[in-house]
Amino acid sequence: MSSENGPGAGGGEGAPPEQLALIRETVRRAKEPRAKPRTWRGAALAEELPVARVLVDKGVLHLDRYFDYAVPAELDAAAQPGVRVRVRFGAGRGRVREGRREGGGLIDGFLVERLAASDYSGPLAALAQVVSPEPVLGPELLGLARAVADRYAGSLADVLQLAVPPRNARAEQRPSPAPPPPPPAPAAGSWTRYERGAAFLESLASGGAPRAVWNALPGPGWSEELARAVAATLASGRGALVVVPDGRAAARVDAALTALLGEGRHALLQADAGPEKRYREWLGVRRGSVRAVVGTRAAMFAPVRDLGLVALWDDGDDSHSEQHAPQPHAREVLLLRAAQDRCGFLMGGWSCTVEGAQLVQSGWARPLAAAREQVRQAAPLVRTVGDQDLARDEAARAARLPTLAWQAAREGLRHGPVLVQVPRRGYVPRMACAQCRAAARCRHCSGPLEARDGGALWCGWCGREESAWHCPECGSFRLRAQVVGARRTAEELGRAFPAVPVRTSGREHVLDTVPGAPALVVSTPGAEPVAEGGYAAALLLDGWAMLGRPDLRAGEDALRRWIAAAALVRPQGDGGTVVVVAEPTLRPVQALVRWDPVGHALRELSERAELGFPPVSRMASVSGTPEAVAAFLAAVELPAEAEVLGPVPLPVTPPGRPRRPGAPPAGEQWERALVRVPPGKGAALAGALKSAQAARMARGAEEAGRVWVRIDPGDIG
Repeated sequence: MSSENGPGAGGGEGAPPEQLALIRETVRRAKEPRAKPRTWRGAALAEELPVARVLVDKGVLHLDRYFDYAVPAELDAAAQPGVRVRVRFGAGRGRVREGRREGGGLIDGFLVERLAASDYSGPLAALAQVVSPEPVLGPELLGLARAVADRYAGSLADVLQLAVPPRNARAEQRPSPAPPPPPPAPAAGSWTRYERGAAFLESLASGGAPRAVWNALPGPGWSEELARAVAATLASGRGALVVVPDGRAAARVDAALTALLGEGRHALLQADAGPEKRYREWLGVRRGSVRAVVGTRAAMFAPVRDLGLVALWDDGDDSHSEQHAPQPHAREVLLLRAAQDRCGFLMGGWSCTVEGAQLVQSGWARPLAAAREQVRQAAPLVRTVGDQDLARDEAARAARLPTLAWQAAREGLRHGPVLVQVPRRGYVPRMACAQCRAAARCRHCSGPLEARDGGALWCGWCGREESAWHCPECGSFRLRAQVVGARRTAEELGRAFPAVPVRTSGREHVLDTVPGAPALVVSTPGAEPVAEGGYAAALLLDGWAMLGRPDLRAGEDALRRWIAAAALVRPQGDGGTVVVVAEPTLRPVQALVRWDPVGHALRELSERAELGFPPVSRMASVSGTPEAVAAFLAAVELPAEAEVLGPVPLPVTPPGRPRRPGAPPAGEQWERALVRVPPGKGAALAGALKSAQAARMARGAEEAGRVWVRIDPGDIG
């Protein structure tokens, strides 16, 4: 019998002694728990600056302060300000051994500074471990994070979770290259199309700090113009930071910078990059080897050295608002950075927000726009289809496209692709009266009626079937789709133009570019691909659906989305045409026809000033269960000028649907109150709300019902 078939096979009895010892040692090490950091009981402390001030990673407001720890002598060299550390947190006064506090759970933190003595009179716990000797939290970033936390009534630890990416040991071990010398100042290029455009670049190149709100001309040239502003800043020996709403825009600016400056001059920071790559790029910026950064909102805290310019593209996009606490907006963060670093500021877009108009009106920034003649040469022709046109149009009542839109699409397809923008995605259409266009609503809960497969009507809120609907306004029994999603629109257009390819771009599949050949491109707002040579025409359907949203920014947001789509169309001189299906007398529609987003923003700002709405006033929302909101409002010490609006019930989140930050859990009834203060009292409001929330958490009142506080809420109704 061979040894392979003997009783020792698989048991290791016949193996050499050295191999057996190796196997036993490997098994023993695998079963051993990882050694915890030392308690440093009896260890000597650092001779100089033996106290470390640490920010612990506890994102609760009543612990939003620094804690002092003793520095063991063995950690003296590595425990420098800005490094990541681990400490023991939560030990009581009774757990003291040899003059050192012990116990508590291990928690991460940042070493903020070293001190000769502590303000705390009791015994100190020792630093448990220096996670890495790499300093990642400098004084500039710490000051910015503190300013953001104070402005948004949040904790410093929460802000730093957004500002400092998670550690990657492999990325830290790779050295960063030496910084390249400053490039030469670029030519003005297409900036000459704007009044004061060349002067803006010259100021950046000479070391100045100009501040401007930029109304970009339609077309694809905005990314190259941003790249030239960055290059001018680098030519002065300073750094630049550009924040854009999404990865597609970041890729365009990245390509423009590479074409203008070459490889290795800038870093691309965005959330969808892998952890090692993102941290490696971030470390290159932190170490000073890269002076220019382009990225999405995750890059707004990028630690660029010698910052000379912060730039933001399309500040009205929802993507600029962070979803994690304390939910800062990239625009406000970059405004804080411009003030803190005394650097240049550039906020641009095809449209103009009310906040941008306020910056110009206050004199803090100057307008950067083209002359009207230049705008007319670059913009497409805009035509409207209103309610009266639709009432007279038999084709519009029976089909998806009004006659004017169908004619524009047919003519445009002779010369290139045609963009079709629809305000919603998906397949289920919501219904409206075909005669008076009043929304079709459920008789039981007033929810919107939807058409499912087979033509049956169902309520989108309570799920009941509706078999005998008639319009309560005019008595009609005829229905039509109020808002039709992208896929259904693509199907109907495919039947109307059977020989033309139809492409869709939306959340599930977003196209970046499309060829210049004739095609129908159906897209939801924000997902419009760029066409080679520009679109021949664009159809903006169901415009009134965006205008009718119950939101303060409905008109501003609708105009921004329309202009973003129309800016991809060829100029009027090249035959570019845009058809918007919306009432032509409405102010946003008129602004689109005249291509005057700045005038629209100024008018909106004037009306909001009269009514006391943001951004003229500062506002905060307090939401939670009715009892918790009432108790919070009774306990908070608001400024004397504060005005409390509400509370009012919030819509109940249906089971199975994703929950947005600050929204009630599925099935729970929450209420929301708005607190408004006049200009100059925003800091006092944030401080009062933060103090009340911290006191509530310290008492353990969160167990009785959570209260969600948000400064500058994006949707106030």
